[in-house]
Amino acid sequence: MSSVKLSPEQWGKILEFLRGCAGLYVGQETDCQRFIAGGLWMSRSGAQWRLLPAEYGHWNSVYKRFARWADRGSWSQMQQCFADDPDMEDLIIDSTVVRAHPCAAGAPPKRAGKPPRPWAAAAAASARRST
Repeated sequence: MSSVKLSPEQWGKILEFLRGCAGLYVGQETDCQRFIAGGLWMSRSGAQWRLLPAEYGHWNSVYKRFARWADRGSWSQMQQCFADDPDMEDLIIDSTVVRAHPCAAGAPPKRAGKPPRPWAAAAAASARRST
């Protein structure tokens, strides 16, 4: 998955929103921008947190901050704020963006429709033995 790049205009809008949120830690702009990009990467990739590329920071630090923001509702507030902005629509964090494994959507197993293996029939026909 490619890295997430925020344009200066997009970052300016996000930073303005974040500074308007009471009780939300923004810190240094470059670190916060890197964190936001890491959160967007995670939401798009659907990967495990441990697979977060190092360019976004240490995975555990990013996860803890992401979770704190989620508990406060900051991500949903950001989504509501930018929902009508066409320049920001590709940055919206939404559950429809996260990829799931095919079996989570009800996909049949890979062996569906294939004949059983020959040894499986032989094993089923043989008498049970105890050891």
